[in-house]
Amino acid sequence: MAVHDTERLYSMVFQEICDRYGKKYSWDVKSLVMGKKALDAAEIIIQVLQLPMSKEELVEESQMKLRQVFSQASLLPGVEKLIHHLRKHDIPCAVATSSGTASFEEKTSQHKEFFSLFHHVVLGDDPEVRSGKPSPDIFLACAKRFSPTPPLDKCLVFEDAPNGVEAALAAGMQVVMVPDANLNRDLTRNATMLLSSLQDFQPELFGLPPYE
Repeated sequence: MAVHDTERLYSMVFQEICDRYGKKYSWDVKSLVMGKKALDAAEIIIQVLQLPMSKEELVEESQMKLRQVFSQASLLPGVEKLIHHLRKHDIPCAVATSSGTASFEEKTSQHKEFFSLFHHVVLGDDPEVRSGKPSPDIFLACAKRFSPTPPLDKCLVFEDAPNGVEAALAAGMQVVMVPDANLNRDLTRNATMLLSSLQDFQPELFGLPPYE
């Protein structure tokens, strides 16, 4: 599920790199790569914007810059309330993120206690995740690690990325999308439910205990 507001940090870093070549890291480009593994995303950015560098170079430079700003990442509004509510009612929840191990450690360094509330975390460099989003691999691996393994149609995913929504649907799961206001509305149509903020989520609409 999407828990951090890191997208603004990604935008800042990639625009800084694109500025050198007079290119714009627009929302049209960003929507293509959100939720993808780093190398896959870099390849798309280079192709679309015709950047004169290899995907490895782009990943290396962007990761170096992101490391300097990831500590600024805050939790999305409403996410702490939701996770504490699920924990209180013994409803297991997990994180499935395309971030690699090092990147995830940096993003979550200020929120260790919060992330300890999750049953488990599946990362983009997990050996079971052969293909990144929009392939369903990461969500299937994540579901399998609950005990007992839940029916896939009873799994509810929270996403901010079109690629993540497609991956969840391909896994046979329901998905609540909380997109950035800048995202093209055409890319939000397939979600089970669309919210402008997690603060608007009503658990009872998905058969979960309501907020007190």
